[in-house]
Amino acid sequence: MMGRALISGLVTQGWGAPGEILVVEPDQTRREHLAVHHEGLVTLSGLDDLAPGALLGAEDGGGAFLVVKPDVAEGVCRRLGEMGVTRVASVVAGLSTARLESCLPTGAVVIRAVPNTPALIGAGVTVISGGANAHAADLDWAEGVLGAVGTVVRLPERHLDAVTGLSGSGPAYVYLVAESLMEAGVLVGLPRDLTRTLVVETLLGSARLLAETGDAPETLRAAVTSPGGTTAAGLRALEARGVRSAFLEAVAAATERCRNLGR
Repeated sequence: MMGRALISGLVTQGWGAPGEILVVEPDQTRREHLAVHHEGLVTLSGLDDLAPGALLGAEDGGGAFLVVKPDVAEGVCRRLGEMGVTRVASVVAGLSTARLESCLPTGAVVIRAVPNTPALIGAGVTVISGGANAHAADLDWAEGVLGAVGTVVRLPERHLDAVTGLSGSGPAYVYLVAESLMEAGVLVGLPRDLTRTLVVETLLGSARLLAETGDAPETLRAAVTSPGGTTAAGLRALEARGVRSAFLEAVAAATERCRNLGR
């Protein structure tokens, strides 16, 4: 899903001419989906289908994005190194730059990235960190690609597991909130289609208000919470059921899971 979001976001945002993005995807159905939705995108079923020198390294101004499951990442990385790739940007959850560097030729560059799925519409946020051999030009390259699908932030790698637990998994938390609010609207008697509109527009408007005013969330929450009013009653119910604690535990659990994937 993350790979599809990145590809779709890049193509939608006009990044790269046809043929500049090459996708290796073993699943035929996914390859066909990409071909239908992105005219000119080159797709192959495996790395062995590539012609010698087809992939660019850092010295040529290019590189490879590693968007695979953790259990196959190191094998794919070794194969990329055998094919002459000298710069890899990895979105593989939990795997450190040092671990991937050990699968590549000496001196190869690894940039670790934690994006999220709103990249699909150019509204993602990605945090990147360079490995031992990465220089400013390498981070600029990764940011140049990922910047086409949203905001890019640079942080030391020690923070990236926590970033995965927060913003990498964050869209799923928001969708769960949306789903719950929609069910709540139906429960109190609203039509389902109207409930969806009310919830989606409320989330969009609230996020914009938070972003554009620069106010702290507690300030905005207090502004809509009259003493003894309806919002206060609703918030009391949420706090009584540990919603705040549940979000704290969710981010902590996702962060720990990411750390475990890298062990």
